[in-house]
Amino acid sequence: MAKKYKIGMVAAEFNFDVTSMMIERAEAEAEFLEVDIAKRILVPGVFDMPLAVKKLLQDEDIDGVITLGAVIEGETEHDEVIIAQAARKITDLALDFNKPVALGITGPGMTRLQAVDRIEKGRDAVDSVVKMLKRL
Repeated sequence: MAKKYKIGMVAAEFNFDVTSMMIERAEAEAEFLEVDIAKRILVPGVFDMPLAVKKLLQDEDIDGVITLGAVIEGETEHDEVIIAQAARKITDLALDFNKPVALGITGPGMTRLQAVDRIEKGRDAVDSVVKMLKRL
């Protein structure tokens, strides 16, 4: 049976012990909702996501994109800068291409344990994109 929607996934390799679990949750939810994660791009970190998101959104076969990553607090405010800039550009891309892009990125200001507690955001990102596709 053909799946209804084709979505892309952009996931960060940084903090991959956390992100890999988010990917598993996203894949399970996509299977449950009969959504095809047609293309996957791993990027070094959350800051690198916008270019990969743009590439996926340019593909006419991709209906929407999920982003998965964990921005864990360090000794500086680097985590706040990274997520603010990435989130802003990802939002701009969704508007530029008129396709939903789910922000499945956790942080800033969280510890590694808090990041692990939030791996269900992978599932939530798929849900968000599917809801937006149905409503648009």
